[in-house]
Amino acid sequence: MNALGGTPIYLLSLIVQICSFILLLRVLLQLVQADFFNPVSQTIFKLSAPVVEPLNKVFPTIGTLNLAALMAAILIRWAFYLVMGLVTGVNLVDILLYIPIAAFDLLYALIEIYFWGIFILAISSWVGTTGHPSVRLVGQITEPYLRPFRRLIPPIGMMDISPMIAIISLIVIRNKVLPIIGGAVQSLVS
Repeated sequence: MNALGGTPIYLLSLIVQICSFILLLRVLLQLVQADFFNPVSQTIFKLSAPVVEPLNKVFPTIGTLNLAALMAAILIRWAFYLVMGLVTGVNLVDILLYIPIAAFDLLYALIEIYFWGIFILAISSWVGTTGHPSVRLVGQITEPYLRPFRRLIPPIGMMDISPMIAIISLIVIRNKVLPIIGGAVQSLVS
């Protein structure tokens, strides 16, 4: 019975993670002004349009930051906490306090996107698939993060170690900084 009760929660969590991931990717694609005509970009924009387009009326795009997509990602993450709170009997006022936790979840997802994006770029450079449309898109998303590292750390001969330093920085942020921020955010609902 316990395993059966956990399966719907797991599936709901997975769906929420996928939806918020797609919305976060849309935010990043617009933020870095990635190739809109890339097939992956087109897919992300089409998948997220039903959620983002209505919110554009309330949350306008500022420069290249699509606030509607960002708010949709936060609200979808928060909706999971809302459902879980309603199931467990938490009152609505307390559930509202989970909005910062939903935003923190997105921050963690952002770190993961950059981590795996840089990892994908490194592997594709070794394999020789850097011209693939998906890899080019990953490069466009990660380039703003990698740029400062490339400026500070020049290539050593033919080897560019700046992506490795960028990944190590992400690991430090994920393992040392995010737990501190997460603790502060978690104290809001405790």
